[in-house]
Amino acid sequence: MASTSNPDTHESPQKSVYKDPDDGRQRFLLELEFVQCLANPTYIHYLAQNRYFEDEAFIGYLKYLQYWKRPEYIKFIMYPHCLFFLELLQNPTFRNAMAHPANKEVAHRQQFYFWKNYRNNRLKHILPRPLPEPATAPSSAPPASLPSSVAPPAAPPPAPTPVTAAALSPMQYAIPPGSGLAKTDPRNASVDRRKRNRKDG
Repeated sequence: MASTSNPDTHESPQKSVYKDPDDGRQRFLLELEFVQCLANPTYIHYLAQNRYFEDEAFIGYLKYLQYWKRPEYIKFIMYPHCLFFLELLQNPTFRNAMAHPANKEVAHRQQFYFWKNYRNNRLKHILPRPLPEPATAPSSAPPASLPSSVAPPAAPPPAPTPVTAAALSPMQYAIPPGSGLAKTDPRNASVDRRKRNRKDG
């Protein structure tokens, strides 16, 4: 009896491809959380102390995670320092150095100083500058001695005013000085309330 090959019964060898039940959402969130943990120098120090950086598979994972620098992924990052540290972790010298507590403290201190001064440095460039003072109006009649084709010389630009104080914080722009609006400070109100209660009681 001759057997006929039926395509329905003959199974072709196919690789079984893993399919995430949630379409990769869980993996995305785990990798996002891990990448953002790299913004903490203490966590990097912990990884170095526990010899994670000696594992070639872990080093490969850090290289793989660099896809977070692409624009379609970077928008999910809340702590941008993690990308800076991810780049530094590609260097074996930095990985070895982070095993020492003094280097962890240096990295943490530098990160703190960046956060401390970043806002003030940006405010110097984005706050509105005072408007130049209006120039006095020239006389209404032009001098008769000048020919009509030659324009009178332009007034020199006003001298820059020296900056006497540091850049004001944005909160100082909220209420203009001398306005009739009263500042409400809840701390002062509660102190007065306590004083009243003591007098009444």
